Amino acid sequence: MAKVLVTGATGFIGLHCIQQLLSKGYEVNGTVRSLDREGEIRDGLLASGTSHSGLELFSVDLNSDEGWDEAMSGCEYVLHVASPISLEDQDEDYFVKPAVAGVKRALSFAKKHSVKKVVLTSSVAAIFDTMEKKSYYDESDWSDPENPAISHYSKSKTLAERAAWEYVENEGNPFELSVINPALVTGPTLTGDLGESNKAVQMVAGGKMPVAVPLMFGYVDVRDVAAAHILAMENAASNGERFALAEKDLWYKDVAKLLRDNGFDKAPTIAIPVWLAKILANFSKELKLTLPYLGRLRSVKNTSKAKDILGWNPRPAEESILEVAKQMQEMGQI
Repeated sequence: MAKVLVTGATGFIGLHCIQQLLSKGYEVNGTVRSLDREGEIRDGLLASGTSHSGLELFSVDLNSDEGWDEAMSGCEYVLHVASPISLEDQDEDYFVKPAVAGVKRALSFAKKHSVKKVVLTSSVAAIFDTMEKKSYYDESDWSDPENPAISHYSKSKTLAERAAWEYVENEGNPFELSVINPALVTGPTLTGDLGESNKAVQMVAGGKMPVAVPLMFGYVDVRDVAAAHILAMENAASNGERFALAEKDLWYKDVAKLLRDNGFDKAPTIAIPVWLAKILANFSKELKLTLPYLGRLRSVKNTSKAKDILGWNPRPAEESILEVAKQMQEMGQI
């Protein structure tokens, strides 16, 4: 089988990509910032019933050329998953500089090593923040990095994805490129690291969110996001395409009810209106970050493109949310 480079091997999505690739018989090179976490990765794979004998790990930084040649050597495909993410109020440089530098570095080394295809992990964050406020979006929409309401994270995903498409065009299409744009990614982790996006569920299930604020997200399971990466890698019909992924949209009040109905009694029972959420945002830095999105429906118009071209078949978002909530409970994290 072919060899695949997966960047961000310790990441929530990246490790699921590695697990599925190994299960399908691919050889995998994975990148990590520090090889100190190698045991965590291998233990997580073994716990999932996956042999890690086909996996090699390399220390690579998005901001440095060191290690990329060794990591990329012999690889026919690249899944470039690594990118900074944080729910903390970090400055713009924390997100944008490594995201853009990492994409440019990954693609330049992919060209150098004659890689056949790159699949890039982007986000609906590179789709939703247009200057035009609307409710329904598709893969033809692009976030505007000059939008005054855009978050640092959304700006980083937009500029990084733009850099990828521009690189391929400017370099004369040295390899094929496909892009995956998932909504909020939830689901079970393969290690003790929940990932940043699962914290949206953790806050509700664990009672850290005493009321349900008027926020809506599209939800998609991490295993289905990883599967979409591999389907795109294997399918020539995905070349040059973006794929927005969301199984369904849920408001926080919907997530809270789902969790309460399944025994998570700390989930909030009261949903508050937008005006009250805006007042409470003065006392919560996390809530303050959500001000531009309170009460807004921002939805992927449909996911027929991923289903029709890739044969993508996601599991219900409710199943994903409950599974990770139960895992958090078992791990003592709620």
